[in-house]
Parts: sequence; C-alpha cells; structure tokens
Amino acid sequence: MAAISEIWEPVEPVLSVRRVLTLERVLAGEPEVVAGAGQLDRPVRWVHVAEAPDVGVMLSGGEMVLTTGVLLTGDPGKQAEYIQSLHRSEAAAVVLGLGRAFPAPPDVMRRAAERCGLPMVVLHRPFPFAELTEEVQARLVRRKFAAVSMSEAVRTALTGLITAGAPLQRLLDEIAQHSACPVVVTNLAHRVLATAGERSAVDDVLRDWERIARQAGGSEGDGWIRAELGGRGERWGRIVLCGYRGDTATGRLLADRAAEALVLHRMLGGNSAHTWEEQSAQSLLTDLVSGVVPARQLLPRARAAGLPVNRRTFVPLVVRDADPTELDRVLRLVGLPGLVAELADGATAVLLSLARDQDAAVLTANFAARVRSGAARAVVAAADPRIVWEDVPAGLREAQHVADAVADSSGVLDLPAVVRLRDVHLRGLIRLLRDDPHVQSFAERELDGLLCGAGEDLLTVLRTYLATGRNKSRTAQLHHVSRPALYRRLEAIQTRLGVDLDDFEQAASVHIALLAHDAQQG
Repeated sequence: MAAISEIWEPVEPVLSVRRVLTLERVLAGEPEVVAGAGQLDRPVRWVHVAEAPDVGVMLSGGEMVLTTGVLLTGDPGKQAEYIQSLHRSEAAAVVLGLGRAFPAPPDVMRRAAERCGLPMVVLHRPFPFAELTEEVQARLVRRKFAAVSMSEAVRTALTGLITAGAPLQRLLDEIAQHSACPVVVTNLAHRVLATAGERSAVDDVLRDWERIARQAGGSEGDGWIRAELGGRGERWGRIVLCGYRGDTATGRLLADRAAEALVLHRMLGGNSAHTWEEQSAQSLLTDLVSGVVPARQLLPRARAAGLPVNRRTFVPLVVRDADPTELDRVLRLVGLPGLVAELADGATAVLLSLARDQDAAVLTANFAARVRSGAARAVVAAADPRIVWEDVPAGLREAQHVADAVADSSGVLDLPAVVRLRDVHLRGLIRLLRDDPHVQSFAERELDGLLCGAGEDLLTVLRTYLATGRNKSRTAQLHHVSRPALYRRLEAIQTRLGVDLDDFEQAASVHIALLAHDAQQG
C-alpha cells in the first residue's frame, strides 16, 4: 500500500498576514506596516471589505479587513472605535487604502492599532480591493480543499491498513512518516504505550516525557497536538504529535484522523487499552533480553512507560506456568512497581523496580508466594538484583536460563519458591554453555550411538536412569518394565555408547552430555 504522503499533495502553510503581504498583487499596492509589526504571523481566515465604524459585529475572528476609511474621515472618535471594534472581534489585520479619504496614515488609527497589537497596513498606491479579495479567497479555498482531501486520504489509507490486519506499530509508523514528528500513544496516566518516528527524535521526547506530558495535556502551542482515544463516552488514552511543524489546524486534523484509526483498530482487533500496555512492556523487555538495542537507549522508554529508574534496585524474574495477566494483578496487589511481558514457551518476564532501602530478597519471596498461591505449578526464577540499569539485560537472560533449566529438569529437582542459578547446579551451568561449539561437539560425540533410529527410545531410558541417580528399580517402575528388561536396555545403551555406566566418571560424562543435548534441543 502506498504511503499517505504519496496519495495527496501536502497542505500549503497557513496563510498569515505576513504571507498575504508578499503576494504579487499586494506588492503592487506598495504595502507598509505602520502598526502591530510583531503580530504579522496571525493566520488569515477570510478577507472582508468593511467601512462602518462598528464593523466588529459582522466579524467572527481571523478576518483581514480592507477599508478606504471614507466613513471615518474627520472623526477621530470613529477612527479609534473602528480599530477597537476590530480588536474586540479578533480580526487578523486591517488594510487601509490611502487616497482621497486618507492621503497619509491617520495617527489616531495607527496609535490605537499599536496599543491593541492589531497589524495595520496602508497601501500607498491605488489598489482594487476586489483583486486582493479574489487572490486571498482563492488561496484559502484551495487550502481548505487540500485539507479536506488530506483528511479523507489519511482516513482511507489508515482504514486500509487496519482491514489488512496491520499491527498498531504499522499505523503509527505511517502517521509519523506523514507528520514528520514523533508520535506517542499514552494511557490516561500519561504512561507511554507506543511510539513512532525517527528513533533519535523519539528518544529526545521520552527523555523529557514528564514535562512534555504536562504540556500536551494543556495547550497545543509549539506543535504539541493531541487527540483523545475512546468511545461511548469513555476515554482510555490519547495520541500526541510531538513538535508538529505544520500549522495547528492541519496537525489537529491529522491527529483526529489518527485517533479515529486507533479506535477502529481496537474495535476490530478486540484489543483493549490494557492489551496495549502489555504490548508496550513486551516490546521493552524483549529488547532488553535480546540485547539488540543497548540498555542505555531503552532507559527513556522504561521511564516513559512508568517504571521508576532513578536510584533503584532492579530484580529480573522469569516465571513459568503462570498467567501474565495474573502476574500483573499480583504486582498491583503487593504494590510493587514493575513490568510484565509474555515471552515464548509459556515463560513470562517480570522486572521489579525497588527502592534502594527495600529488602529485595524478602519482597521477591513475597511476590513468588503470592504467585504460587494462585498457580501451584508456577516456577519463579530470579537473577541477583541489579543496581545499574545496564546490567538488567544480563539479569533477565540469567533468569531465563534458570527457568529453562527448571523446565528441562522434568521435576527431578527439589526447588525453593524463588529459584536462582545456584539452585539448578550443573543443569544451570549447562544451560548457560549450551551454545558453546565445544559443548555441542562434546554432546554429539558422547551420545552419537543413541541420536538416531531406535536409539531415541534408549535415550529416554538413559535420561530417566541418570536423573534418578542410577536407581534401577525406580527406572524400571517409571518405564513400566521388568528389571531384566531394563538390564537388557542398559546393556544396549552401554554397547552403543561404548561406556560402563557403573563407572562414576563415565556415567557423569554421559550425564553432562545428555544435559547439554536436552538444553540444545530446548
């Protein structure tokens, strides 16, 4: 699908008083700004010719008023009232054509305009107002048509992405590409749920997110434009264009179309604002675990997501066999700040952020006890606490290794409520070294006779035999075979491998190779 910016022509910049004065037809009248020179960037919404002193009653704001002053001559009071009436109606500017009524700029009007901050322009050469009106109105109409066209093109393109099954991030990338500024989606508590835009610009925004969030919650000055997300009378978030460089009206229109698309995305996808929070946490923790993005670059995202990061102790956890939603509920219940993200293979990452004076071990144990009270089979694996943010990725990977080692143990380990690397002993070490080519080669060499064909069944028997501490009676019972049948299988295993399993060193070597093989397969 084509990008939005390829579908329609960009909307022209807002037509300000300053831009009107640069038009070729206006320059022919030799315009001179005699008052309000600091207000020339006011937008011009319309052009109106008016002579009556109480002209303001006919205006609604933003008009550039053209006059010859023919009804104002000889009456300073009317001249002052004329300017004040324009000021009260929030006119953009007044343009006075010099001629028989006023051969020179009238001081009363000039001084009144200066006091009000109303731009006052005089034309030194005779000038047909109809030409100026025609030129400006034509530009305003073209611009309005372009804005309407842009609005429809944006709506169509974003709706097309949604119906094609595009994820939230794809929509935001498209919006950011057109708006040429960072785009941020938040919940009502200003926690960042998703971002899009140039990475460095987004990071700059997130680094100062608290101030920007307050700014975005108020006026829309300096390009901070927001639109509410919600429906049926309920708000659940907002989208913010951060530093939009176009005019405010166009930016607001773009933000509104984006908000409509996000609400539609939620409705069609069956998503909820809470799901977006989960996706935000998952993206952050996945990037931390993978190490693809340096941890320091992820710090602004963590802070904007609501995780306390200044002078904190971080406890990396990976929980198996527990519902991520339940883990999030437990975090809220015990009042611990943290992020929860579902990983692969039934594992969930949890990153706790504790104050430096809190007892990390006690709080982690309390969290694990709450989790296990609702899910008895849950395994809570933890790495040692980290006080430096850059060490968090290694901690998460360590916790993941521990959780995987427990999963490989097939229940043969007697584990505490919070499992650490020291609790999984040799199995944990093998998990950490499983990707080492030397370890892989060792496992292949030691188990070569059982890694194909009928050897797979014997490999299962060997795994049980070694996991039970070479207990023949227990192994026969678990495999539902007689002891003589088990002896025959053990003899076949020893023949294929060329080892004596009664020899402790040889049995240990085979056991280590089997642990490595299972870790690599897992």
